[in-house]
Amino acid sequence: MAGNEWINGYLEAILDSGAAAIEEQKPMVDLRERGHFNPTKYFVEEVVTGVDETDLHRTWIKVVATRNARERSSRLENMCWRIWHLTRKKKQLEWEELQRLAKRRWERELVRKDATEDLAEDLSEGEKGDTVSELIHAETPRVSFHSNASSLELWSDDKKEKKLYIILISLHGLVRGENMELGRDSDTGGQVKYVVELSRALAKMPGVYRVDLFTRQVLSPEVDWSYGEPTEMLTTASEDADGNDVGESSGAYIIRIPFGPRDKYLHKELLWPYIQEFVDGALAHILNMSKVLGEQVGGGQPVWPYVIHGHYADAGDSAALLSGALNVPMVLTGHSLGRNKLEQLLKQGRQSKEDINSMYKIMRRIEAEELSLDVAELVITSTQQEIEEQWGLYDGFDVKLEKILRARARRGVNCHGRYMPRMVVIPPGMDFSSVVVQEDASEVDGELPTVIGGTDGSSPKAIPTIWSEVMRFLTNPHKPMILALSRPDPKKNITTLLKAFGECRPLRELANLTLIMGNRDDIDEMTGGNASVLITVLKLIDKYDLYGLVAYPKHHKQTDVPDIYRLAAKTKGVFINPALVEPFGLTLIEAAAHGLPMVATKNGGPVDIQRALNNGLLVDPHDQQAIADALLKLVSEKNLWHDCRRNGWKNIHLYSWPEHCRTYLTKVAACRMRHTQWKTDTPGDEVSAEVSSLNDSLKDVHDMSLRLSVDDKASLTGSLDPVASSSGEPDVQDQVKRVLSKIKKPETNSKENEGVKLENVPSKYPILRRRHRLVVLILDCYDSNGLPEKKMAQIIQDIFKAVRLDTQNAKFTGFAISTAMPVSETMEFLKSAKIQVNEFDALICGSGSEVYYPGTYTAEDGKLFADPDYASHIAFHWGYEGLKKTIWKLMNPEGEQKSPCAEEDVKSSNAHCVAYFVKELSKAKKVDDLRQKLRMRGLRCHPMYCRNSTRMQVVPLLASRAQALRYLFVRWRLNVANMFVIVGETGDTDYEELIAGAHKTLIMKEVVTKGSEALLRTTDLRNDIVPSDSLLIASIKGGATPEEISEALKALSKASL
Repeated sequence: MAGNEWINGYLEAILDSGAAAIEEQKPMVDLRERGHFNPTKYFVEEVVTGVDETDLHRTWIKVVATRNARERSSRLENMCWRIWHLTRKKKQLEWEELQRLAKRRWERELVRKDATEDLAEDLSEGEKGDTVSELIHAETPRVSFHSNASSLELWSDDKKEKKLYIILISLHGLVRGENMELGRDSDTGGQVKYVVELSRALAKMPGVYRVDLFTRQVLSPEVDWSYGEPTEMLTTASEDADGNDVGESSGAYIIRIPFGPRDKYLHKELLWPYIQEFVDGALAHILNMSKVLGEQVGGGQPVWPYVIHGHYADAGDSAALLSGALNVPMVLTGHSLGRNKLEQLLKQGRQSKEDINSMYKIMRRIEAEELSLDVAELVITSTQQEIEEQWGLYDGFDVKLEKILRARARRGVNCHGRYMPRMVVIPPGMDFSSVVVQEDASEVDGELPTVIGGTDGSSPKAIPTIWSEVMRFLTNPHKPMILALSRPDPKKNITTLLKAFGECRPLRELANLTLIMGNRDDIDEMTGGNASVLITVLKLIDKYDLYGLVAYPKHHKQTDVPDIYRLAAKTKGVFINPALVEPFGLTLIEAAAHGLPMVATKNGGPVDIQRALNNGLLVDPHDQQAIADALLKLVSEKNLWHDCRRNGWKNIHLYSWPEHCRTYLTKVAACRMRHTQWKTDTPGDEVSAEVSSLNDSLKDVHDMSLRLSVDDKASLTGSLDPVASSSGEPDVQDQVKRVLSKIKKPETNSKENEGVKLENVPSKYPILRRRHRLVVLILDCYDSNGLPEKKMAQIIQDIFKAVRLDTQNAKFTGFAISTAMPVSETMEFLKSAKIQVNEFDALICGSGSEVYYPGTYTAEDGKLFADPDYASHIAFHWGYEGLKKTIWKLMNPEGEQKSPCAEEDVKSSNAHCVAYFVKELSKAKKVDDLRQKLRMRGLRCHPMYCRNSTRMQVVPLLASRAQALRYLFVRWRLNVANMFVIVGETGDTDYEELIAGAHKTLIMKEVVTKGSEALLRTTDLRNDIVPSDSLLIASIKGGATPEEISEALKALSKASL
């Protein structure tokens, strides 16, 4: 090895740089098949190309100077074995991944078969044939570019009479309207620019009155003060096109909601525990703004959001909860998807799934995306590839099943509660205001020599600084410019482009190459991947002697980018994107807008862009010769160049913001429009309650009270969800009418009522309307049979006493109990504990499937009736019979019918709750596994184990004990900041959802000895759901006296966000 001193030193540098540097190498050949193993040859062929050469070279100099030959040989031998071990490990991870994918494909096919059989059971023979043909048709791959022309009525100027309120949510990163700090960190990138521009563009559309972009308020000294401003105006439209005043609150605004630590800027992976806080804060803003807009343009009725649009997983999770609380449609844009990222990271073989989850919180992110798919009516993507290859990885979306369900819905055939969101391709819009589009002008041929100084000795004109930066690299800057603009990332494939250029002599003679590879000061200070690409670029330029032919400036500003495009266009150049995979390709659209034909990868979004613009050629990014041929063709054939240029300009309007927003609003309007199921009323005999602002960001809204009440005719009998009556369920409206006929009617004209205190007057409005505070008892204390333990009664009595010790607030404080028990068992328990049911203002029963108001919705015989508005509110995507049949199959697979894992609990079931006794706990599926299987079948619901793991209950997607509290907040204007939730240390599997949020939580230790959380999920995500440092969460020891409970509640009441 003495003759290979340089190589040997290089190998030692590999060892010094760490084993991680070589994990991306190609699979190692079996050493036993080689006979005598030559480590030098092995490393030269297999390793050196896969490491960071900058670090290696630096370390090599040190190693060669300090180490002797014996040490070197010993270390190389050890290195070989380490490489072999890592390769074995990588192969094992690859094999496990293949097994997992195979299992998933098998499950998919099984689910499709199961779903098809269930859906075909109630069809006629002809319809069965249609279903089979639909499935066969769905299995045939078909890629089609989304066309803006459709059978839908396009959004147009005749919609200007509408006064829509639209909400967009983008939580992470630093969001502001001007001087965006794009690239400051990984969270502040293209998504920030996209949502700001979308907000502005939507606000300018006819019929849109106001757009609110929700993000996080950051008061950290690490960032600019502007990110702490509660409100930032993006656009305002005080007058419409006809000169009419449109209202003071119209336009687009950034609304910053405080959640999480207010003095810290947190990256997106750390925001998850605070999502519930954001939801409650955003809900408060929406309620207040709806009232303000109602006074301006709603005729006194609140103007509810037309749609809530979440961007990325965290905002999707938030939008799902807000959509459920308000019962308005939800739209989702994923931007970047967690499952796709997980797949890519696992393929690299560097990290285990556990390590990936620890670093990226990937499982919490994926669960948020799955929940978003459950709730969303519409999912907007940039390309067809994103639908089929990325969203297709999710349990909640199956391309084939979605087509079948959509076909059935068109024919009016019952889908038995199965649902898939509609996916549509709407490419991002662009602002072309700075682009000057000229016809195929002749000056293109001669303008560049004029501006930079021609051969006739004329003086050069003033040119942009970036032009000088580029042209100083080039011997002949008049030659056509091949322009590539991207980060120096290995995935962008810049090195293959450079090789194609360097090895094609005709192309080198005819054109220059300009590489805009981000900004850099010192390559040694850059991250490994980027530095490696740049060093390779420099080596290739030297290898092919491309000095004077390739420009690679070190710096450029965002404002320089249009000038770079213009320079390439003036030289009759070409733009190229050779990325291995390009999710969309925004730079291709920017280049087309400036008159540049394109050469682009055939993998991903450029396929759709080329089909729309028809302004270039697509190539295989791995085929070096194909890249060179396509570039040479466009540069040398002037007629083709001009045709591509014209086509790009002619079709570029498809990617304008007005076109994007027109398509967007058209698709949203075609969704089944959910809306709040009650109307406002302001009866004079009701006591109004001042509702304080939830947070400081809402100070500009003066009147914080939202008077929401039941309209006797419109709400209780006439505004129920039409989905309920069309889905094969019992007629809810008839049920409500029967209920109303039994409800006590207040004798408003009776003389006997004169002089009676207001608190004792019967009313059609629950007394909740008059409460300033609400104490919610959620103590899941059950014995091994699922019956409430005796100590629960004493704890409830102690809490009553504790609240009444605070004489100042006692008369304004109400009580609610939230439980998994049905109302009948709840009443029995209260009766046995000698607690009057009227002590409670609300009963939330059946794990949030029903809400009762003792003393209000009560028959003459004392029987309670559930809130019909809540029943209508949670009916979204609920298919009782189809769900019941599927759950029975999943809980009791074939072959286990003789000893079933579960059997139906008829007493605990109701119209919106399917309940089962858990007979064999060891066979019970965990909640995340059960939810996955239901999602794959298109069934959207909320399964949970409860009552000490003795029951399994499934409620509608929008129903839960946590969402029921938000319903009370919205429905009866209870300020969530004045809610006190009392829980144990554990509980039912929905326990985690009840702790976080803007309400106060008091945890009573040692009260609940055993809950059901062991059946919740395989991967523990509690730390990503429940904040560990919230001031709104306190605890108290078990067996606390009423005085101690009272003091704990007083201390909590002083806490705030």
